[in-house]
Amino acid sequence: MNKINGEKSGMWRARLRMVEDQLRGRDIDIEAVLAAMNQVPREAFVSEALQDHAYDDNPLPIGEGQTISQPYMVALMTQLLDLHGHEKVLEIGTGSGYQSAVLAELSAKVFSIERSYALSQRARKVLEGLGYHNILLRVSDGSIGWEEFAPYDRIIVTAAAPQVPKSLVKQLADDGIMIVPVGNRTHQELKIITKTAGGLNTREGEGCIFVPLVGREGWREG
Repeated sequence: MNKINGEKSGMWRARLRMVEDQLRGRDIDIEAVLAAMNQVPREAFVSEALQDHAYDDNPLPIGEGQTISQPYMVALMTQLLDLHGHEKVLEIGTGSGYQSAVLAELSAKVFSIERSYALSQRARKVLEGLGYHNILLRVSDGSIGWEEFAPYDRIIVTAAAPQVPKSLVKQLADDGIMIVPVGNRTHQELKIITKTAGGLNTREGEGCIFVPLVGREGWREG
């Protein structure tokens, strides 16, 4: 086996171990989510220096003060969205583009917003290189959403908000689901919000730690 094929084989085995040990071994039990996590090459979304750690059970830095989330948290938030393949999804916080790719495997269209132009451009290059054509990227303030294409069947926020942004609630479709980490800058809890004709149904999920959601309806810069 040549060096390149050996490296690819090693990454494939690491990805399989991640799915079996970190995900299936916990509470990720939707087979479509497990399949998506097994399909997306996480190593493509981190720097070359960190590729050997791509499937570690923790977040990794991606520059601009941001991180690629722990594989388990990506899978958990994806599972909580309850995707069936036809949904239009709004993602707040493109970051590396890894979560975007997982969502693209499971939904019809992903609209993803990132504050950092550099991160958005880097994510675009990786996603296009991997052949994802159902993801639309934008550089903007994610805390106020993307009104042009609203309403969205699902909304996922991959940054910590001090409270649930009202603009995102407004852009969520009836019977839609939104996942957002809410708390202070050092610790949050996932909020799982379902929008119905009668209002919002909110339940709390796991504790978590995300980088702050900076913007008009998030945290102030700095």
